Amino acid sequence: MFAYEKRLQYPVNIKNPNPALAKLIMSQLGGPDGEAGAALRYLSQRYAAPTREVQAMLTDIGTEELSHIEMVSAIIYQLTRNLTPKQIKEQGFDAYFVDHTTGIYPVSASGVPFSADYFQSTGDPIADLNEDLAAEQKARLTYDNILRFADDPDVREPIKFLREREIVHYQRFGESLRIVTDMLDERNFYAFNPSFDKPKKK
Repeated sequence: MFAYEKRLQYPVNIKNPNPALAKLIMSQLGGPDGEAGAALRYLSQRYAAPTREVQAMLTDIGTEELSHIEMVSAIIYQLTRNLTPKQIKEQGFDAYFVDHTTGIYPVSASGVPFSADYFQSTGDPIADLNEDLAAEQKARLTYDNILRFADDPDVREPIKFLREREIVHYQRFGESLRIVTDMLDERNFYAFNPSFDKPKKK
């Protein structure tokens, strides 16, 4: 059971609309390396994690990613408030506007809708945790790319906060991978997959 605290993890108070920038930031909502995929990835993978410590870590980070969805959505909403038709057209927001007006919808910066193809849950903790490490680095890179185009400090500060959290998550996944690999013995694959028959000793 999750407890919802009615405030953002980091404040978002954007004064100046910028729909062109909102289109870029949307990738961290519904893009291939965005927060929606991250939340679903970790909250799905936790069930097959081999220790309560790793399960708790996946649950914690998956829950935090839900709060990041909320932050990214708030940024997009505030960047697209009270737009004029001229702003919508000139800043390339018209195609999105036709389908969604200024509602929040999970798409990539290129307009591709969110897909479950963006994440994996294999049931193998080593495979999953290695994917998680890569996912956090790709999300960090996406935030780096967004910061290259964001001049407004009202936008930059929450984006920098989100970028920093990706680095922390990467470190925690590294700790979890060490926990899992330390558990392995000569059984290796079979240690985490007891339903498979083990090879008979000759």
